[in-house]
Amino acid sequence: MRLPTLLPMTLIALIGTQASAEFRVTSPDLTADQPISAAQFWNNFGCTGENLRPALNWVDAPQEAKSFAVTFYDQDAPTGSGFWHWVAYDIPADVTGIAADALPEGTIEGNTDLGQPGFFGPCPPIGRQHSYTFTVHALDTDHLEAPEGATAALTGFFIYQHSIAQATVSVLAGPRSE
Repeated sequence: MRLPTLLPMTLIALIGTQASAEFRVTSPDLTADQPISAAQFWNNFGCTGENLRPALNWVDAPQEAKSFAVTFYDQDAPTGSGFWHWVAYDIPADVTGIAADALPEGTIEGNTDLGQPGFFGPCPPIGRQHSYTFTVHALDTDHLEAPEGATAALTGFFIYQHSIAQATVSVLAGPRSE
């Protein structure tokens, strides 16, 4: 094949190929890499927040996703392994967001590192700032087979076994004073 023929064919192929959009998560209640609101702090361990869960929205999830899971994790918790503040899964594939005050039908909240299900807002130790990450996982299964009463770490294991894509937004909390 001669170069004059090959070049136009290559250009046509490149122009006709579109990059897939990036799976993203956003929130009207959060600004990436900025402090989370005081109202979203937990109301325990010396924190006086309202424990408000932020709304989350996601776009451009893989078409092959059969469900979603959402986690909220403190990588800086002084535990040696971080701290899971929230785990929700079996979110239907047609859902593109979670309201601050309600979960989609069929959603299961798994145990957190507090040993119970639900959302627990941040509460970093006095004088320390922590980084927290909300992650939306697109899963290749419509039902996660996490055992009832599973720890957050075990549920996370099942989530990561089925995760085909992830979208994250990280926020900061603290430092708080006495």
